[in-house]
Amino acid sequence: MPVISSEALYSRLLYHKNIFVSKVILFGCGLLGDWIREGDYVLLYLDDKRTYMVKVESGKVFHTHKGFVKIDDIIGKEFGVHVKSSLGADFIAFKPSIKDHIFKSFRSTQIIYPKDIALIILFGNIQPGSRVVEAGTGTGALTTALASYVKPIGRVYSYEVRSEFIEIARRNLERAGVLEYVELKNKDITLGIDESNVDSVVLDMATPWLVVPHAYRALKGSGSFISFSPTIDQVIRTVEELKMNNFANIETIECLVRRIRVEKGKTRPETLMTGHTGYIVFARKAL
Repeated sequence: MPVISSEALYSRLLYHKNIFVSKVILFGCGLLGDWIREGDYVLLYLDDKRTYMVKVESGKVFHTHKGFVKIDDIIGKEFGVHVKSSLGADFIAFKPSIKDHIFKSFRSTQIIYPKDIALIILFGNIQPGSRVVEAGTGTGALTTALASYVKPIGRVYSYEVRSEFIEIARRNLERAGVLEYVELKNKDITLGIDESNVDSVVLDMATPWLVVPHAYRALKGSGSFISFSPTIDQVIRTVEELKMNNFANIETIECLVRRIRVEKGKTRPETLMTGHTGYIVFARKAL
């Protein structure tokens, strides 16, 4: 039997101790698996057309046309686990994504689609730590995405003139777990922006050109202006105002996305698609 020196033994023990500590840290950060806990939300996935957002509560039974699912059966399991209904239907308990929270949100207004949100995030250079002014909160779909990207040290200041929308947005943001990164403001942004030295101003409203001068004052140098508008007339007026207010790098984009049906021997674009939703105007503040 080989003899191990005390120094070598100590090194081995320290090595294994460090691995154990690292695993504890990674587990705490959710990097070695994410477990379903009471109070979480799960997306019960039956198929591509039937998904259900459910709050995890002990003793809860979720009823569907495919039988009921006992929520207790997934508590303590890892997200992505399969669970059978009372009729034997197979569900998957996914962790809700930003997209899931947006499409499953409580809403009474039209929302910006993920295809447009993705461009707003990228072209707006919105990232952790960003300070973003948003106007046209609606029921909080875009706000949810913005907050998800600026956290944990960034902030979204969201302006909305209708108080009833503010309350709906608050519920949606809380359910998505990002309310603490948002300041909801029941104000008319066309009268001015309270914040200064912000990274981005994002507008989803009928008259974005009225906000352009306020946005210029609120933005830091090189900060981003983004507006989403359904009609080209709105775009023209906004772009003209941007040019008059010393913005540069101005561009307008329309994003069209179509899904592909993939099946051996039958792969083709789907017949229906989400076509025109709106135009996105991007610009940057020049000093």
